[in-house]
Amino acid sequence: MSYVFQPLPVPTVAIADSEDLMPVRRIFCVGRNYAAHAREMGKDPDREPPFFFSKPADAVVLDGETVAYPPETQNFHFEAELVVAIGKAGRNISEDDALSHVWGYAIGNDLTRRDLQLAARDKGRPWDFGKAFDRSAVIGPVHPVSKIGHPDSGAIGLSVNGEVKQDADLNELIWSVPEIISILSHSIGLQPGDLIMTGTPAGVGPLQVGDQCTVSIAGLGEIATTIGPSE
Repeated sequence: MSYVFQPLPVPTVAIADSEDLMPVRRIFCVGRNYAAHAREMGKDPDREPPFFFSKPADAVVLDGETVAYPPETQNFHFEAELVVAIGKAGRNISEDDALSHVWGYAIGNDLTRRDLQLAARDKGRPWDFGKAFDRSAVIGPVHPVSKIGHPDSGAIGLSVNGEVKQDADLNELIWSVPEIISILSHSIGLQPGDLIMTGTPAGVGPLQVGDQCTVSIAGLGEIATTIGPSE
């Protein structure tokens, strides 16, 4: 047996202070997981069960890369996020055991075609075109738990061309990392290489060609993305 065409390379993310790479299996994203962001999106921030959407693994963009302004949008947004990297498989994981499945943490930027997302939302349609497009998941180097532990508080922020746009604390997450892992694993079996983008604080806004977008999280450093011309 042979392939009818060559398989594409396995998507990977970097490991902090290492030449090793982590293969990416799936990217799960938690919607509206900061109360202030839920309000700015016109939704009630009450603690209802969390909801999830996905991005393809090959949407990954590494720190320092340039992202072309994507097609079919006039409202291209940034979203700073803490990313959880799963290192141990599991189903029906309890909250008490959830953190044992985490390999490490990274900084992320959930790039969003906001106009397409909102148009789909208003019609009750999936968000894929607004969220799951090419090069829409900026993921910084993964920092192993063995070195940094499990961050549950600390500053998370984002600036565009040096101007602060998002400024919050990880302790403002509506659903904590253990809760997110447990809830998700009761619906979908988690595997090593799964990434979970845990939601963004308030202050999301547009990016333009030529902008440099920098995301920082206490203990994880910062990552930067430049927005290039449309292709």
